[in-house]
Amino acid sequence: MSTTTDDDPQQQGWATAKTLAEALPYIQIYDRETVVIKYGGHAMGDEAVARQFAADVVLLKLMGLHPVVVHGGGPQISAMLDRAGVKSTFIDGLRVTDTDTMEVAEMVLSGAINKEIANWITLAGREADVRGVGLSGKDARLITVEKARRTKKDPDSEIERVVDLGFVGEPSLVDPQLIEALIYAEADYVPVIAPIGVSEEGETYNINADTVAGAVAGALSAKRMLLLTDVAGVLDADGQVIREMTVGQAKSLIVEGVATGGMIPKLETAIAAVEGGVEAVVILDGRRPHAMLVELFTEHGAGTLVRAG
Repeated sequence: MSTTTDDDPQQQGWATAKTLAEALPYIQIYDRETVVIKYGGHAMGDEAVARQFAADVVLLKLMGLHPVVVHGGGPQISAMLDRAGVKSTFIDGLRVTDTDTMEVAEMVLSGAINKEIANWITLAGREADVRGVGLSGKDARLITVEKARRTKKDPDSEIERVVDLGFVGEPSLVDPQLIEALIYAEADYVPVIAPIGVSEEGETYNINADTVAGAVAGALSAKRMLLLTDVAGVLDADGQVIREMTVGQAKSLIVEGVATGGMIPKLETAIAAVEGGVEAVVILDGRRPHAMLVELFTEHGAGTLVRAG
């Protein structure tokens, strides 16, 4: 009489089959739906994590979803600027971008990072011929921007003054035609978008990647936007992860000071995306292996979901 253990390969096979069967309802929910993924943070600098992310994106495509990746690259830009001897200045979390900084930012974002992520996806999808396609907002006028406007109160006089952030833009228009041509093509393409845009006058601007992801998700009427971060999700006053909230509740967390620091702009991005036509936004920890799969294909989810009220 034979016995089996949890280490028995046959038992592991049955467990995998059970997991796949349980995922069926969720696979059907997302069939032929668009999911915009904001990829950034420290996970981007780890090759093993990057390869795993790319493999998960390929899996999403093969399961019938239309993944669109928008990436950041702040730490990589800072490292390259340091190497070039260019000093960075930040105002309210936004990098002041002069001409020299803009050249480096575009080189890092549209060049090194963008093509590397697209290549990881192509390598991960080689057997099924899933291919990553690197783009920036300058391609086919994908993202038209306006110069970002910020004001700051002088601590002595209490007078609001305009702050010039240089070549920092905010999306005024996202034209989804190029992205849609790729995701609905007969071949399996995954668009990978760098957060660079162009003004009506043709000038190049750096854009916050979270903002780009929200604008792209709204233009595509995405079913989900996944904001991959370095935290487990949005925390309540007791430090516990909030599993789901409405836009109204998200606004309250900001007003009441429960949401602080870098979580505020992420919540603001989520709010804007939902109000712009995205069904829901999920803020989740991108450092955890397969976090996107847990969120989309299990009843438990992973992170904080923000939806309309």
